[in-house]
Amino acid sequence: MTDYDLIERLTTTFRELERDLYQLREQLNSYRLLAGRVFPLPAIEKGKEHEPLRQIEVTQKIGQQAHETTMTHFTRLFIQQQSEKISSKAAVRLPGAVCYAVNEEEYRQTEELITSVNQRKLVLEKIISVDSALPSVQRFEWVHRHIPGLITLNAYRTISLIDNPTTLRFGWANKQIIKNLTRQEVIMMLEKSLKANRAVPPYTREQWAEQIERELNNVAMLPASTKLKIKRPVKVQPVARVWYQEQQKQVQLACPSPLVVLCRQDNGEAPPEIGELLNYDADNIRHRYKPEAQALRLLIPRLHLYCEQ
Repeated sequence: MTDYDLIERLTTTFRELERDLYQLREQLNSYRLLAGRVFPLPAIEKGKEHEPLRQIEVTQKIGQQAHETTMTHFTRLFIQQQSEKISSKAAVRLPGAVCYAVNEEEYRQTEELITSVNQRKLVLEKIISVDSALPSVQRFEWVHRHIPGLITLNAYRTISLIDNPTTLRFGWANKQIIKNLTRQEVIMMLEKSLKANRAVPPYTREQWAEQIERELNNVAMLPASTKLKIKRPVKVQPVARVWYQEQQKQVQLACPSPLVVLCRQDNGEAPPEIGELLNYDADNIRHRYKPEAQALRLLIPRLHLYCEQ
């Protein structure tokens, strides 16, 4: 595919996404709001993206304010739409839910539109992250040359339509990304970094190469059968616990954006009970069940790479 074709796909997909989001906002504006409860979280300031979050103070908006805040959130795609002090590397999160009264035809139209929005978001992410075949630094420059000011984190984030829930409860989840690797896979990964011949601040190119060579030697000294794993913590995130009374089933979802509930009252559907999101305090977390940690030895701190003891 030529560069021109890829750029055309990028800009066309984005224009279609903007059009669909505008149409979704118009549709939801036209429906009767039954319930709304969203929880704006503190914005992340520039330069503080990687600082650990020990406490998060939650505020709340209900009713029409919740609806208006949701519409703004769904359509916030550009850096120019937020304060210059706010980081564009950390997506703005707005957990919560909004519920609207609709008839069967309105439900079908909005369901199709949200499906279209989410498909365009996935296509846009693939164009930027995969089809461009660019490393992350060059990818940023390429995207902003053709769509100035785009906040890709917001553009990628899908919208969740929840079908006839009984209750919506909100909480916090601490997760880790865990990836099991063989010794050879780690060696190949480090050799690829060495061949890239880059300088990674605060190191010079030579110092960084020496660092990787030391890591390579440490991994090569391990037995071939050694089990290695990347165990990287992910920042705490808001989650929704959706309860379906008829099925006696609970589903937990990541909730960076308000859930959309369309209530077909003609079919006897009632708006869900929407719970509260409490402040996050890392020092007062109560685990329902916490399995015993596996004995691991930290091998390469920058990669969060461990080997089993």
